[in-house]
Amino acid sequence: MPLQNVDTIAAIATAQGRGGIGVVKISGKLAGLLAREILGKQPIARLAVFANFLNEKGDILDQGVALFFNAPHSYTGEDVLELQGHGGTAVLRLLLQRCLNLGARLAQPGEFTLRAFLNNKLDLAQAESVADLIDANTAEAARSAMRSLGGEFSAIIHSLVDDLTKLRMLVEALLDFPEEEIDFLDNQQRDVLWNEVQLRLQHVLENAKQGSLLRDGAHVVIAGQTNAGKSSLLNRLAGEEVALVSDIPGTTRDVIRQVIQIRGVLLHIMDTAGLRESEDAVEMMGIERAHQMMHRADLILYLFDATKGQMDQDLAILAGLPADIPHMLVINKADLLADSAAAAITAPFVMVSAKTGAGIEELRCKLLEAVGWRDQECGVFMARERHIHALKLAQTHLNLSKAVIENTELFAEELRLTQRALSEITGAFTPDDLLGEIFSKFCIGK
Repeated sequence: MPLQNVDTIAAIATAQGRGGIGVVKISGKLAGLLAREILGKQPIARLAVFANFLNEKGDILDQGVALFFNAPHSYTGEDVLELQGHGGTAVLRLLLQRCLNLGARLAQPGEFTLRAFLNNKLDLAQAESVADLIDANTAEAARSAMRSLGGEFSAIIHSLVDDLTKLRMLVEALLDFPEEEIDFLDNQQRDVLWNEVQLRLQHVLENAKQGSLLRDGAHVVIAGQTNAGKSSLLNRLAGEEVALVSDIPGTTRDVIRQVIQIRGVLLHIMDTAGLRESEDAVEMMGIERAHQMMHRADLILYLFDATKGQMDQDLAILAGLPADIPHMLVINKADLLADSAAAAITAPFVMVSAKTGAGIEELRCKLLEAVGWRDQECGVFMARERHIHALKLAQTHLNLSKAVIENTELFAEELRLTQRALSEITGAFTPDDLLGEIFSKFCIGK
């Protein structure tokens, strides 16, 4: 997306379709001119006024509330005009076309927020949280996005960068004055500062992973032999009949997906075909797809049939699960067998009955633990995969700095790269192509 910060832009800022209110937003140096042409007068800044919205002939297109914000006291840091009229599709398009005829151009996705970033109204982490707030699917995700928008995540990153700066200043001083004796206290102070940065960075990374989980959720694949009760378990977790249940082996032949919510965390649950040898070509396609889903999952939930116990085929299937994907063992049909019947299984497991609901609440808690969620005494901030990558890169360079700590020049360079990786989160060091990718995923009008 080209970075153009000179044109006046306009867009419908409300969702498509009919609504009680529709908003057309304008930002740029022509916003005042458009206000005078459309309203017939210059509006008072930051004062909501009821007005007629006029076409080029002076006829009324619509009526509503107009708000004018003069630069830099606006969302984008530019002159901004908001026209809040009726939410009909036709009238909003007519109003938008009037703005375009007066010299504005159609805003690109995310361009209003991009301008806010370029004009230092928001840093990059805050700007991204605008889209996250709009896309939030749970109340906890919305609260976390709001904390990020308020600057909580950014403040933590800035504080960490400040600590790194102090450490770099000490190291640079040793580089600038090599003829001076290195006092033991200087090395001691260096080590103390490094340890503090390392601990804080690890803490931030752990919290960011929690925020990323809130934003994106986790993908959980239910796997197991035929008739272990996978579809019944999916239905029980979902609270509705989303999968067909039958005693006939091989009923499930494709991946059935359902999103559930546990304590504000989204889990994308996937029921897959029973794993077995089959001569049915369609069933084999479903089994192959099940293996594909397991390689992409965040967690594999492997289901045993309590009436059959742990069979050799189960052991063979477990041995063939992706080694890098965590898995949880679940024994189903507990209502048909006493707990002691599962004694042969030595690995940790959860006993449930998809039919009666016994053990389901325990399973829900275990699922959250398995995907990495932990209850928060205080709220987490929203984080994206980009932030996780930057934090991990910073951690890598910080660990490398420890390995070369006695070589002052190399130590200083690794600290610089650590700081650079952290600064990419807030946008202090961000290439233009990354900005284009980030903001192109926003909705138009935001």
